[in-house]
Order: sequence, then structure tokens, then C-alpha cells
Amino acid sequence: MIRAYSELYLNDAQVLLANAMDYALNDCRQDPDWFAKVFAASKPVKEFERGNPAVISGKSAEEFVKEILAPVLPGEKFPGTSFSQERSPAYWAGWALAYYQWFTSRSFKDIFMRVPLSEILAMYKIYHEMDLSNFVEDMKNRYNAAEIETNLKRIRSARGISQNELASLSGVKKRSIQLYEQRVNDIDKAQAHTLYKMARVLGCGVEDLLEEPGEIG
Repeated sequence: MIRAYSELYLNDAQVLLANAMDYALNDCRQDPDWFAKVFAASKPVKEFERGNPAVISGKSAEEFVKEILAPVLPGEKFPGTSFSQERSPAYWAGWALAYYQWFTSRSFKDIFMRVPLSEILAMYKIYHEMDLSNFVEDMKNRYNAAEIETNLKRIRSARGISQNELASLSGVKKRSIQLYEQRVNDIDKAQAHTLYKMARVLGCGVEDLLEEPGEIG
């Protein structure tokens, strides 16, 4: 699997996100799941996901969080950063999440849709002293167990196109479309020309249909 960005920036990313989560949840006292929603939709985080060094290595946690929150909390007076020798659950969650996002190349929006930040914080008691591979494995299981529409079904429904119509217009068999949407067949292993034909009808990119970004069978 292709990682989200160069491993050279991974440690900086983990430090930034660990401190940012600690600052946002503990100093700014933001609700975890509300903050996660705002966080995942923000422009600075889109740059973080791509491994932009200007964000990952060029910003303090306080600057990073303020850029995320300022558009939705205009006029808010943000507190300074407190210091504690204790590593909080929020700090650990940021550290672990930065690794997981880098490892899987998934967007934070996709991650939080399936595994809420509040749920990840609760994992602290079990995993904070373990190797991150244990956290990644548990996240994989939680992510896969979450019942959520496939990208294919979500995009098709948003376009108002039925399975019959998609099959007729794309030339891809209706049964194949059904199996992809039911996750019986893995769309990430579909042939490139099959993905292209469906994407052309749906008016989206081929990778928009994939469940694992960056992988085309």
C-alpha cells in the first residue's frame, strides 16, 4: 500500500497532531466529536493529510488548531497552551491517529465517519502502552465492521441514478454493481476499465469509487 506521504515527516506529523489534540480538547475544551467533524473538513487538515511540510513541520499545535477553529468560531479568544508532563488520552489519540492516517492513506473524514474520535479516546486505556501496530489492527477491525455505504452507492444515490441505469449506461453488469455495493466483491480489485466506465457515467474520478485510496486492481 502507498503511504500518505514520506516517512521522513511522520514523526513531525505525530508530534503536531498529538499536541493539537491535547490543546483542542483540554485547553480549548472542545467536544471531541464536534472538533473531529470541524477538523476533518478544514483546509489545514487537507494539507496535513498530503504531508505538506509547511503544515506538518512548520506550524505549532496552537497555530494549527486556531486555523481549524477560527472559521467556525469567529471572535473566539483561544487560551494559551498549558504544559503537563503527563501525556493525556487526547495527546495519545493524536499521536496514534497521525500514524494510522499515514499508514492507511485514508482521510480523517473517512476515519471519523466509521470510528468516532470519542471512541478512539476510549482506546487509550488499552493501547497507550502497547506498540502502535496493536492500535492499527484494532482500528482496522472497527473500520471494517462499521456499517456505511460504499463510495459507489453513495455517489450513485447522490446522482439519482439507479443500479439499472448505471448498468445500462456504463455497460457494467447490474449484478456486478450490486456485489460491489454489498461489499461481496472488493471494488478496489475491479479492473481499471470497469471503474472508468462507472466513473464516467457518475461524473466522478476513478479513485472516488475506491474504498482504499491509491489502490486500483
